[in-house]
Formats: sequence, structure tokens, C-alpha cells
Amino acid sequence: MDKGTLILIDLSGRVKDTGEIIETTVAADAKKFGVFDESKKYEPRLVSVGEEWVLKGLDEAIISAKINKRVVLDIHPEKAFGERDPNKVRRIPLRKLGEKAAELRVGDEVEIDNRIGLIRFIGSGRAQIDFNHKYAGKVLTYDFKISKELTTAYEKSMSLLRRRLPVEEGKVSLIIKNDELTISIPKEAYLTEGLQIIKKAASTDIFKYVGNVNKVTYLEIYESQKPKKPKKPKKPKKPKKPKNTPKRKVNTKKAQPLPKTEKRKQGNRKSS
Repeated sequence: MDKGTLILIDLSGRVKDTGEIIETTVAADAKKFGVFDESKKYEPRLVSVGEEWVLKGLDEAIISAKINKRVVLDIHPEKAFGERDPNKVRRIPLRKLGEKAAELRVGDEVEIDNRIGLIRFIGSGRAQIDFNHKYAGKVLTYDFKISKELTTAYEKSMSLLRRRLPVEEGKVSLIIKNDELTISIPKEAYLTEGLQIIKKAASTDIFKYVGNVNKVTYLEIYESQKPKKPKKPKKPKKPKKPKNTPKRKVNTKKAQPLPKTEKRKQGNRKSS
């Protein structure tokens, strides 16, 4: 696959020697290894091929992998979390760990000077902190399968957004028109911590990987919480009364007989 190709991949990673699960996107594997979390959504992960979105050893294997073909490989420390460095192990007075120092136990993670370390030993008022990565020096076993290559502008935009903003696809609306992408964010995401930073980062990703998009607009719609007034039912229209047509007057009077003199005149007219 070419560098920069966006794919969806299912994967499970374990420490080879101990079988300790590192990460998984597969619910069945999470149950199998006893790390299933009901609050977590298990789904394929978005990866840009060859751009170190995953461990270097895994990234190299993805380049030559085929869609829907399962691959199992061992990744050695130099292409995983590196070799262990003895200089990254320090002994620190417990008082420097703050008020909760007495509650700390071996195996706990602590943050000191903006670095995350693992407590390896506690004694004589001091703690041994290992600032090497938890899996430094470990050989890892990864089992993965590419489920899909993203090709359309919609698929790429949706996946890049959800990589930054954890929302369900069905709750996000994307409209692409010409070179502009409009994204309607669901209400439950409005108060997400660092939302403005997330939107900027997602936009940068979209500009890089979706070639025909040059403008991204985010919509956040707020509606009044006032109860809406019920609409009054329309009154049925009364049937129109027909217009009154003038009645013809009927002459009910009987014709009066002509006087005899008139009859004679009429008779004379006929004879003449």
C-alpha cells in the first residue's frame, strides 16, 4: 500500500513472553484475554499507512499486507518501545511524591517532572522509579487484519473526525459541497474538553488526507428549552349559503271581463 493510504484495521497486541494484553480493537479477543470493558466500543482503528500511527514494526508489516488477510508477527524492542535504558531508573525521596506517597505501591505509575514512571521498589523513605516505557525491552506479538481501505471523501472525513472526537457515526452529519465540508456536531459533544483544539486538529487532518476539501465549517445548534405552545386546531369552515335569487312575481289576479262596449268594438274590428 502507498504511504498515506487511510485504512481501517483490527488488531490485538500482547507481550510474547507473558501473554499480557497490550491493546485490542476486537471484542472477542478482549473477552478471551479477560480485559473486556462494557463501556468501550470495539471497532477497527483508523491508520495512515507508513506514517507511524502505530508501532514501527507494525507499520512496516501493514505496507505489504492485503485487505482481509490475517497477519501475525513478532515485533522486537528496536521497532516497538525500545531497549531498556538503566540511566532512566532513579531513586527519589517519597516526600517528593506528595501527600499520597504513603498510599503508593510497587507497580503504580507516577508523574514526576512531566514524565511518567513506574514504581519498582519502595523502602527506607525512597522509591525506585523506572522512566523506561512499561514495555521497553519486550518482544511483542501482534495479530492484525486490514478490514477496509478508505477511498471516498465522506469515509475519510468521517473517520478522521472520529479519530479526534469520540462520537458515534450515526450522530454526526457531514455534507460535502464543492470544496467545502460542513460538520454538524451532536449536542453531547458540545462540552468535550478541548473541543476547539480537537476541531482544529481534525480540520488539519482532513485538509491533508481529503484532497478536494479546502474549507471546514462546524455547526453547533442550540434550541430554546421553553415548551412549545400547542397549535390551535383549525375550525372547520362553515358551508357557504347560496345567494338568494329574486323570485319571479306571479300575477294571481283573475282577468276582469271587458265591458260590453269594448266587446262590440273588438267584434267590429274583426269583421272589418
